[in-house]
Amino acid sequence: MTVRKSTYECGLDAAVDVVGGKWKALILWELHVHGAVRFGEMKRALTGISEKVLIQQLRELESDGVVHREVYAEVPPRVEYSLTPLGKALNKALEPLGEWSKTYMDEVVARRTGVV
Repeated sequence: MTVRKSTYECGLDAAVDVVGGKWKALILWELHVHGAVRFGEMKRALTGISEKVLIQQLRELESDGVVHREVYAEVPPRVEYSLTPLGKALNKALEPLGEWSKTYMDEVVARRTGVV
C-alpha cells in the first residue's frame, strides 16, 4: 500500500500527491470525459492497468475526496465512479498542464530519445 502524506510544503506538493503516479490523471480524465463510469468500463478504457492497481488508485482518489463511488443494490452489484466537485476542480486545474503537453511533448520526446 502507498504511504500517503499528511502534511505538505506547498500547494503544488499536495496536488502532485493527489494525482501522482502513472494512472491517476488518466482516471480523472476518463471520468471527466465520460461522467459516471463502471469499473469494467474504466478497466477497458485504461489499456495496460491491472485490476489491482486500478482498485488501489480509485480508493486513494476516493479517500482524497476527488472520486465518488456509488454502489447500487442490484444483482450482480453495480458500482459506478464519478468526479466530486473537488475532482472537477482538480481536472480544471490540470487543463493547463494538458495544454503544455500538447505544445511541448514532441520536443520532450525528441530530447529523451536524443533526436534533438
